[in-house]
Amino acid sequence: MNKRRFLSTIAAGIACLTLSSAAPAQNLEEITYLLPAPATLPAFGPWMVAQARGYYTQEGLKVTFVSAKGGVDVAKQIGAGNAVIGGAIGDTSIIARAQGVPVKAVAVLGGKSLTQLVVREGKGINGPKDLKGRTITTMAYQDTTFYSLLGMLATAGLNKNDVDAQAAGPAGVWQLFAAGKADAMASVPDWIALVNKDPAAKIKIYSSDDYFKSMAQAILASDETIQKKPELVKKLVRATLKGMQDIMKDPKAASLAYVSAVPSLKGKEDYVEEVFKLYNTYVYPGQKMLGAMDPERLTAVQKFYVKEGIVPKEVPVAELYTNQFVQ
Repeated sequence: MNKRRFLSTIAAGIACLTLSSAAPAQNLEEITYLLPAPATLPAFGPWMVAQARGYYTQEGLKVTFVSAKGGVDVAKQIGAGNAVIGGAIGDTSIIARAQGVPVKAVAVLGGKSLTQLVVREGKGINGPKDLKGRTITTMAYQDTTFYSLLGMLATAGLNKNDVDAQAAGPAGVWQLFAAGKADAMASVPDWIALVNKDPAAKIKIYSSDDYFKSMAQAILASDETIQKKPELVKKLVRATLKGMQDIMKDPKAASLAYVSAVPSLKGKEDYVEEVFKLYNTYVYPGQKMLGAMDPERLTAVQKFYVKEGIVPKEVPVAELYTNQFVQ
């Protein structure tokens, strides 16, 4: 997508959310923030809570959220200069750098894995070792949740040919599992909460973190933006991490703030709160410094990506991230 067409898409207002402020609009720097999926997903709680509570405005920014087509697309658009900042997964920079896209992770929202292995009770599945021959739903074969599933399988000496992995899309992942048409799903917390709406649902959750240490969500910026606009990146990171802190401290209050920014979920505050609690349990904990990348973890993930042929070769890990904005 060229820059002119991309900017016209933004002008059309596709999948964007803005928050008005009492401060004069002309005093705020306008920023386009790319998200890998619609902002109406509770996965983007830190961003929406930061928006609702005015944390971006306090930094002198007016942020408009625009949906891209996944984390790699976010990276490509940022690398092309179509936006200064975006959201993805901590390992997206591995894939992007392999394609010549000059981006880095500038913050990671959690010390654990975004992906969880969810199985039905009574199926005899007690971890990845029991997945051989099983039907597992995943969002897409080029999605990081699938790569995390491959990592978990590898710890049990299995690979994608040992299971029936079905790319079911963001709705099909949990719907097929909930309907009993799959034994397991490679899932983010949002889908777990949807399955749990059924009081008869009996599930077990195995964190990828206990097997294959994949990554949480991340904030990406281009090398050029990091070099030329470090203060802007710092402001965006600081405001977003405040939103994450709010969820960690009080998920109920944060869910109310989230719904004020995403009115399409009005009446579903309990669902949002449950999602936030799942993130607090399975994704956000474990960082010595909030937002900081663990280079050893990133190194291990990159080695796995190379081994699996997801990327052709390793690049220096220092090119994949920077912690300068979270210190």
